Amino acid sequence: MIDMFRSNRQMRRMFDKMGLNMNPLENIEEVIIKMSNKDIIIKKPSVTEIRAQDSTIYQIVAEDIEEVAKEVKKFSEEDIMLVVQQTGVTKEVAEKALEDAEGDIARAILTLTSK
Repeated sequence: MIDMFRSNRQMRRMFDKMGLNMNPLENIEEVIIKMSNKDIIIKKPSVTEIRAQDSTIYQIVAEDIEEVAKEVKKFSEEDIMLVVQQTGVTKEVAEKALEDAEGDIARAILTLTSK
């Protein structure tokens, strides 16, 4: 679509005909896209807000992108609840025990019940 237009002015005219309103956003320092396994950090982006009747689109143009991997937990909410039920501890204590046991449910339960 970008190749069809030689200038931002032509694109803006087309959007106006389609009922879309384009507004550049000023003073944006960074945009962070949070994903389950990583964050994408866009530094000093050029951001344009495109509004339609019932939706808003943000167009982001970046010069510098940084990806930061997230540590994915090795256990689920069901694992936490099982440790809570078996040991009678709080959810927070059970989660910490699972973290210390690297997701090993049996080891987390043994650690909590042997104290």
